[in-house]
Amino acid sequence: MRPEAACGKIRCEATIERELRARGFRCVAGVDEVGRGALFGPVVAAAVILSPDRPIRGLNDSKQLEPERRETLAARIRDRALAWAVAAVDAATIDSINIYQASRQAMRMAAGRLCPAPDFLLVDAVSLDMDVPQRALIKGDARCHAIAAASIVAKVWRDELMRVWDAVFPAYGLASHKGYCTPEHLRALREFGPTPLHRLSFDPVRAHARILFDSGRQMELFETAAAV
Repeated sequence: MRPEAACGKIRCEATIERELRARGFRCVAGVDEVGRGALFGPVVAAAVILSPDRPIRGLNDSKQLEPERRETLAARIRDRALAWAVAAVDAATIDSINIYQASRQAMRMAAGRLCPAPDFLLVDAVSLDMDVPQRALIKGDARCHAIAAASIVAKVWRDELMRVWDAVFPAYGLASHKGYCTPEHLRALREFGPTPLHRLSFDPVRAHARILFDSGRQMELFETAAAV
């Protein structure tokens, strides 16, 4: 199904879902991904079917929320939603198939893990190769509560993953920048080179990959990761 054309008037999630329920759909899922622009780690997607009987106030694009608020909302979403699921695609796969396809794969995996299965998908910006009716919404995480909920769940899950990996690779500052391209992260790449979980297909990582390979530290980093 083609993405919905952008329009001047923002339509709220309640209106969209009300229309879909009127058409007979009962399990409308919002799907979104996070980490697409990061230099390190997986791209993570979530899919959420919100309950019309247990509304959650304050849902918004996860990037617009403070971390503490995101965590509070993520807990409420997981508790009140009819269903939610998370999926991740790792850096090696991202390098192999490109970040766009990896993002779509993660979203498809997350939607496929929902129980009950969705009968309609509201997806942020892209369409998915699934035999389910769907609508792609440009900037959907800022326009649709179900997609915003998926964005929040995915963001909180990935942030926690970055805190775990920060203990494995403490020199890179992953707990603070979550793997994105920041001055701190670039300094670490210049000094230490990429880890096995960096995305070598991304220019800022590839530019410093020679340091890793020339120094022979790749095996050391792999052994460190495997020991955790």
